[in-house]
Amino acid sequence: MTQPLFDPGDFRIPEGVTHVCAGGETPFLRRHDAALLQYAQDKSAGPPGRDRQDAVVLRVREKVAAAWGVERADIGICAHVAEGMSMLVESLDWQPGDNAVVDPDEYPSVVAPLALQRHPKVELRFARAGDPEAVAAAVDARTRLIGVSYVSYLTGERYDLTALRQVADRVGALLAVDYTQAAGYLPIRPQIADFAFAACYKWLLGMTGTAIAYWNRARQPGWMPGTAGWHSIDSMARPDYAGGLALVPDAMRFARGNPAHASLYVLDSALDYLGRFEAETVQRHVQTLTTALLARLEQAGIASTTPADPARHGASVCIASPQAGAITKALFDRGIYAWNGRGRIRFSFHGFNGMADVERIMQALRAEWRD
Repeated sequence: MTQPLFDPGDFRIPEGVTHVCAGGETPFLRRHDAALLQYAQDKSAGPPGRDRQDAVVLRVREKVAAAWGVERADIGICAHVAEGMSMLVESLDWQPGDNAVVDPDEYPSVVAPLALQRHPKVELRFARAGDPEAVAAAVDARTRLIGVSYVSYLTGERYDLTALRQVADRVGALLAVDYTQAAGYLPIRPQIADFAFAACYKWLLGMTGTAIAYWNRARQPGWMPGTAGWHSIDSMARPDYAGGLALVPDAMRFARGNPAHASLYVLDSALDYLGRFEAETVQRHVQTLTTALLARLEQAGIASTTPADPARHGASVCIASPQAGAITKALFDRGIYAWNGRGRIRFSFHGFNGMADVERIMQALRAEWRD
C-alpha cells in the first residue's frame, strides 16, 4: 500500500484526520513556526533586520527560479494572482473591438480583471480550454490574450499548454497561465507563457499574502505595468519626479510596494521542505492516489468530472453533486477534510497522503453518497 511521501507529523493535521484539501488550503508545516518567529525578530531589529528581510525575498526568488528552470530576474512577487493578472490587463493598450478568450469555468482571478476592464471594454469570448480546436475557433486578429489555469480548480482537468501556445501565436495573442492548482507537485516550465502566476498557500505549502509572478522577458522584453510604487521604481534615492521614473529591470515590477515579508519567510521555509523531493516524485505519488480514487469511484458508480487519464489531470478528483455541501459536511464529521463549493466535492492529494486515505474516502462516500 502506498505510504505518505511526506511525514504527516511535519504538518498541523489533527489526529485521526484525512486531510485532502490541498486544492483549497494545505495544513501548516510545523517548521513554519520558526520562520514566523525569525520574521518577528528581524522586523524588530532595525535596518539590519530589513536587510535580512530583503535577503529572504531574494532567496525565495532564487529558489522558485531554480525549480521552474528560469532566471531569477524572471520571477517577481505580488500579493495574489488577481493582483498580478490585474496589473497585466491594465498594462495592455486595449483598443475598441479587442477581445480575450477564457474557459467558461475559469477561476475568477483570471477572468475578473478582464471582465471589469472598461476603457475600453474588452469582449470576453469563451471556449473550453481542454479543446484547443474550440479555442482556435474563438480567436481572431483582435484577440489580445488567452487566459488559462494549467489545472482547473473546478474539475481537476490539466490543459495542453503547448496547443494553446500555438493558438495564441497564430493570432499574436499573449498567453497568461495560472499555475496555482499545479505548482508544488507538478514540474513547472513557465517559458511557454508570456506571463504566469501562482498562489502559494496550496501545494506550495505557504500561506496567503504572496503569489509568484513570472515575466517572460525573452518573449515580452518591453513590457511595462501601467502603475508603479516605491518598490518597483529603479532608484531608492529621492525621486526626481519631474525627470521621470524608471522601473526596476526585472519581474519585481510586480511588487509596487513592500512584499508581504511574513508570508515570504514561510514560503522560504516551504520551498526548503519541498526541495527535498523532486517534483516528478511528488507528481507520481499524488497521481497514484488520484488514479486509485478515480478507479474506485467508477467501480462504485459515482461519476467524476476529472479525466481518468493521469496525463489529463492534476492532484484533485472532483465530483459534481447538488448535495455537495451536505456530503462534504458529513465527510468532515467523519474526519475527512475535503473541499466544497460551486456544486462539487474536491479531494486534493499531496505528499502527506497515502492509499489509506483513498480507502477511507471511499468507505465514507459509500455510506454518505446521495444523488
